Amino acid sequence: MNKDELKNYLGQNFSGYSLKESFDFPELHVPKEEILEVLKQLKEDQATAFDSLYCETAIDRNPAFELVYHITSTRYRHDLVVKITIDDRENPVVESVYPLWMAAELYEDEIYDMFGIQFTNHPKLRRIMLTDEWVGYPLRKDYQDEYMIVK
Repeated sequence: MNKDELKNYLGQNFSGYSLKESFDFPELHVPKEEILEVLKQLKEDQATAFDSLYCETAIDRNPAFELVYHITSTRYRHDLVVKITIDDRENPVVESVYPLWMAAELYEDEIYDMFGIQFTNHPKLRRIMLTDEWVGYPLRKDYQDEYMIVK
């Protein structure tokens, strides 16, 4: 399946979602409540076979957060970016994709550590860069630290 065929497949099978063409990869925007279901379908469908999560990250779009999942098919050699928006800044929570790809464990630990986003059904969500006593989440745009932030 080439890039155009993938785009057509996504348009037919995910017509209720926003599909954009970026410079490198197609981007599929889905509601956060459906992320696990959509990614599971993309992984298990033999037409797409997205068998690898190679990046998961967050962006603070203040006031919302954007989670970005980069997935690839080693069989077909195509890539896809899947994005969700988390609007609840005070209690940002989303389903973990660890049940689909174990690689998500450390990505989600880092996102939690830097942004404070909680992942349900994560095996052991923890801080991996900062101490447990650290107050706040340094990659949030509203993070305040008078000693470390140059203004």
